[in-house]
Amino acid sequence: MLDLPHNLYTADQVRELDRRAIDECSIPGATLMERAGAAAFAVLRQRWPRARQLAVACGVGNNGGDGFVLARLAHAAGFLPRLLQVGDPQRLRGEALAAAQRLAVAGIRVEPFAAERLADVDVIVDAVLGTGLSGAVRDLWREAIDAINQAGAPVLALDIPSGLCADSGAELGAAVHAAATVTFIGVKRGLLSGRGPACCGTLHFNDLGVPARVYEGLEPAARRLDCAGLRGGLTRRPRDAHKGQFGHVVVIGGDHGMAGAVTLAAHAAARVGAGLVSVATRRLHATAVSGAVPEIMSHAVESSAELLALMTRASVVAIGPGLGQGEWGHRMWAAARELELPLVVDADALNLLAVDAQRRDDWVLTPHPGEAARLLSSTAAAVQRDRFAALDKLRDQYGGTVVLKGAGTLVGGPTPAPGVCTAGNPGMASGGMGDVLTGIIAGLLAQGTAAETGAELGACLHALAADRAAARGGERGLLASDLIGELRGLVNP
Repeated sequence: MLDLPHNLYTADQVRELDRRAIDECSIPGATLMERAGAAAFAVLRQRWPRARQLAVACGVGNNGGDGFVLARLAHAAGFLPRLLQVGDPQRLRGEALAAAQRLAVAGIRVEPFAAERLADVDVIVDAVLGTGLSGAVRDLWREAIDAINQAGAPVLALDIPSGLCADSGAELGAAVHAAATVTFIGVKRGLLSGRGPACCGTLHFNDLGVPARVYEGLEPAARRLDCAGLRGGLTRRPRDAHKGQFGHVVVIGGDHGMAGAVTLAAHAAARVGAGLVSVATRRLHATAVSGAVPEIMSHAVESSAELLALMTRASVVAIGPGLGQGEWGHRMWAAARELELPLVVDADALNLLAVDAQRRDDWVLTPHPGEAARLLSSTAAAVQRDRFAALDKLRDQYGGTVVLKGAGTLVGGPTPAPGVCTAGNPGMASGGMGDVLTGIIAGLLAQGTAAETGAELGACLHALAADRAAARGGERGLLASDLIGELRGLVNP
């Protein structure tokens, strides 16, 4: 992921930015289109320096106009662009029509789109559909997208991969899977979550030279989390510090056969700097947990009374890793949810919460899409179709801070615009990763970090640790325990 602005917008907001640039800053729309085509062509040349044969697939809107400009510039530079029109050219209007007319002057022939015309090219440019798409892609548009994906050549998408929803990050029936995307004026939030990262490939941004005042007064729809800035809040400790200053995390979980989950969470809490970490687990597992990580104080807890006795020394409680939904898990959850302590709630504790809903302002919920679906009486597919909407519903219904895990993890708390974590990698799709995140967030809260900030920083640390671990040995086969050793370096910037 290249360096991108932190403010993220919806498609409507980016159209408003376009309007301001044109109407209030007197930048002609044709000038913006020329700049967009030039910016995209520059990325193409940088990314594929040996490319010469291009297929430029253009639709009938302004996205197609950007493609017309790119094709003309490529032709002038000695490239061999094959310009393929998707849709009826009679529908072209305004700047896009003017850009198409300049093709004839340049001697560039426009051909109707056909899958066979994508053969034997070095790069395909996707300028078919832009941010105005709302319904499912169908008919000739779907055929064009499928053909582009099946052609075998790398794809450069202009502004947004065709078929991807700019607001939600969902594929609207089908979407182009690009190797790189150049987006303009404002970064659309859907490019960074859901299917967005997979469809965009490497994401580039160009503001097309619009003045800063274009953005003034327009509140972003989301924020790209500033991982470096968040880590900067982890200041050096005073030289006379002692463990009592950095909180006591109690992790509740580890029903029969699931001691690993609670151990991972507790170990992560310790590695991000919690002063003390205890585990409340089944009697059968208590010795094994302390044996795995000697610094963890492991307690055999079978009853609510035993759990409540342990809470007198706690500053933060994390519950859910390996909790199970059996009798013991129900007992632990019933006692924990009544505690007047900050809670980090994950895994089976979320599933139990879904059965008997409750609202609190001082907890952090960390669902994956399946758990989010159960909390919302919905489906994982529905959650993934609009992760931002699902996050808003979770915040409204359950309060506190919510971390919706997945590609482009979302963090929503009191701040109106949710945070989007753009670090992380597909190697994180393995068991135990969520347990580590739970421990990280709990460890940060124990040290006095506010819930929303702790959740944002926790998501970043978790993802950065995974990226560092993957850089050492690859994504496939990455284990949750591989992240633990990376955390200490990350929390001591």
